Amino acid sequence: RCYTDTETLFLPAVLARLPQPADNFRLYKAMVAHLWAQTRFGSFRVDLGDAVARYPDPDQALALLHALETVRLDACIARELPGLYRDMQGLHAQLDEPVSEDDWRHLAAGLRAPAARVQDSIELLAAVYPRPAPRPACYQGCLDPAAVAETLARRIQREKAFLRVRLGEIADELRGNDPDQATPARFSTHQRPDPGEPDGFRMELTLDQQPLPVPQDVQGLMNSIVQDLGDIPDEYLNPAGPGEYDLSAFAEQTRDPSEVWSGTYHEEGAHLHHEWDHQRQHYRKNWCVVRELDVPPRDDGFVAATLRRHAGVVKTLSRTFEALRGEDKLLKRQVDGDGVDIDAVVEAHADVLSGLEMTDRLFTRMLRIERDIAVMFMVDMSGSTRGWVNDAEREALALLCQSLETLGDRYAIYGFSGVTRKRCELFRVKRFDEPYDDEVRARISGIEAKDYTRMGVAIRHLSMRLNEIDARTRLLVTLSDGKPEDYDGYYRGEYGVEDTRQALYEARRDGIHPYCITIDQEARDYLPHMYGAANYAVIDDVRKLPFKVSDIYRRLTS
Repeated sequence: RCYTDTETLFLPAVLARLPQPADNFRLYKAMVAHLWAQTRFGSFRVDLGDAVARYPDPDQALALLHALETVRLDACIARELPGLYRDMQGLHAQLDEPVSEDDWRHLAAGLRAPAARVQDSIELLAAVYPRPAPRPACYQGCLDPAAVAETLARRIQREKAFLRVRLGEIADELRGNDPDQATPARFSTHQRPDPGEPDGFRMELTLDQQPLPVPQDVQGLMNSIVQDLGDIPDEYLNPAGPGEYDLSAFAEQTRDPSEVWSGTYHEEGAHLHHEWDHQRQHYRKNWCVVRELDVPPRDDGFVAATLRRHAGVVKTLSRTFEALRGEDKLLKRQVDGDGVDIDAVVEAHADVLSGLEMTDRLFTRMLRIERDIAVMFMVDMSGSTRGWVNDAEREALALLCQSLETLGDRYAIYGFSGVTRKRCELFRVKRFDEPYDDEVRARISGIEAKDYTRMGVAIRHLSMRLNEIDARTRLLVTLSDGKPEDYDGYYRGEYGVEDTRQALYEARRDGIHPYCITIDQEARDYLPHMYGAANYAVIDDVRKLPFKVSDIYRRLTS
């Protein structure tokens, strides 16, 4: 169905009434314009259900009322968007839709006037009922009074509360800090003529007959209320007192990401990413459904125990990383500087003795190099990491975070796993803007093995997150124990490797340097193809992973 509940436009998923895609796209635009016009020009300022309920056949009455409103709204679109209106009329001809009968055009002629309103359509309904409704226009869709009434009632209640609360805040600002000052007078509104508005006026907020500067959010609320009701009722202008409304009750209800997978709307609130099909040499558009979840924190003291057990390693790493922080570089052969370049002086003296002109680049200068690095750590949480590998990954992250806090680089940590393209999951351990605190330590402890390793979509999503960070150097470091695979067999083997390779190419194109650290002894068979010959490291013993990760990171960033 094609309809609106005044907040959402519901359109058919597939449209193929015309032979050419461009013409079907024009039909989509016409449908959108017609639904937009219903809310823009006040079709729902009356209860349509009540308007047709008094007729013996409410469905027939609703069809007739919809036909009358279509005449009125077409005229509104013709005045507001004449080019689009011509396209809409052209669709009638392409689909060979008959023009309305002469008597129908005569009956509905008054609805084409600029002053016509939905009440005029309702009054005219009594004159045309019970005659058959004309054939619906190709873009007309249908009316759903029940859906409109439910959405409208919820929005009216919410916007009344928000407007009264904001007016209370404005009243407090006008009152100032003087508690003895009298409460400002009651607010009122004034209709200022504005030919650009559908109703021919713009609503102004006044106090004691004097216009007030209105914040943008308040103006938006007023416009929405006028669009729904045609005016702002007096009770909306009474400022709310302290505690009169709990605005959290009007907050949008969000689904639990861990529960939506089992429902029909598993893509709701998720990110969609392309996937590369190497056989077709083409992307599968919006193929993978990705959802970000938080790792459930586990307060078992794992990180603290790891740091105690490897206290000697932590001290060594801290000294090493401390030396990297804000390191200085000695620039030689400078025109001016802080010291004398002995080598340059010796060479210059030799030049003079041989009759050559002496250079003026005889000094040294220290240049302080500020680190501007952002690193995304992508941790494999597939089922194959269960046991020793998972423990080694968690220990590696505990030691690495301790070192990075010394260094001061910006970093984030996400785990990845999933089952098929419809359930790709990324687990937030630490975001870039999040401090390394007890909550993050508990999430590191909570990392555990999940399902499969669909790497391409994880790389694309985390590259998107990394692209949001402004840094001179951006790294995407993957900790993994094997090659890409998934529950659906086609992702295993060449397909998964090629998709991951393409995702890494996209990351490099965006200025991201990818690197992989793996314990898979067979990785040399496929990692050079995916990452390049010098962009991976194979750890031959999983027990060495915690110590090697920090060392590899130091070499990558120094």
